[in-house]
Amino acid sequence: MKKVLVINGNPKQQSYCAELAKRYVDASSDVHQVQLISLSRLQFEADLSDGYDQPQALESPLIDVQQALLWAEHVVIVLPVWWGGMPAKLKGLIDRTFLPGFAFKYRENHPIPEKLLQGRTADIILTMDTPPFYYRWFQGNPVFKQLKYTILKFSGFSRVSATYIGPVRGATDKQKAKWVEQVGRLAKRR
Repeated sequence: MKKVLVINGNPKQQSYCAELAKRYVDASSDVHQVQLISLSRLQFEADLSDGYDQPQALESPLIDVQQALLWAEHVVIVLPVWWGGMPAKLKGLIDRTFLPGFAFKYRENHPIPEKLLQGRTADIILTMDTPPFYYRWFQGNPVFKQLKYTILKFSGFSRVSATYIGPVRGATDKQKAKWVEQVGRLAKRR
């Protein structure tokens, strides 16, 4: 039994990402311990105003997110691709929680920080209005690369995989239901 953290990274309360995140939770909760965090329900200052120069007090929801990340062995992030990247509030959540001393630690005279979230894996589920092949091969797959290499692997995650869903815009209810079941199958494999 794994400890699985599912993050619905869509800032909208009603969204297709919420449906996909719920399906992942439902499909895996009989096999794993699962927690769900919905970005839309979190209230926090998304701006890391002084970068790492000055400490910024963490609001209670951010402390809860950090505790959930420490608890988790596997993290699932479900997010919409907006303008090729992640929603600003999700980026703010990462900026405010994946901090030095929590996700990584700078080392004296060493250019590469110590990775503090080692031993974890992740699935990234991306919804988009762009055809996934076009997003990956012509637009360069920017949000997945950012999440995989410059955030999760930088912090110590060992395996990060992607599931691409789209184009959602104009998809039939039947197609959306197929994608929901695809996410359910993914949850069962973990």
